[in-house]
Amino acid sequence: MPEYEFVDVYLPRGVTRKETTRLLTDHAEYGHWELYRLTLLRDGSRKVRLRRRIIRQVRATW
Repeated sequence: MPEYEFVDVYLPRGVTRKETTRLLTDHAEYGHWELYRLTLLRDGSRKVRLRRRIIRQVRATW
C-alpha cells in the first residue's frame, strides 16, 4: 500500500483561474505533487489538497 504526504493550499477569492493553474502546475512540475482534491468554497475561494508518494528506501542486508 503506497504512503502519501499531503499539503493544503488555500487560494483567496481574488486569485484567477489562470494564476491557480500556474501555481498548481509549478507544484506538480517542481515538487512532484499531484492534485488530490479541489474544493470551491461559497465565497469564491479555493481549498486545494495536494499529495505526493513517499518512497522509502529499503536497506540491503547482504
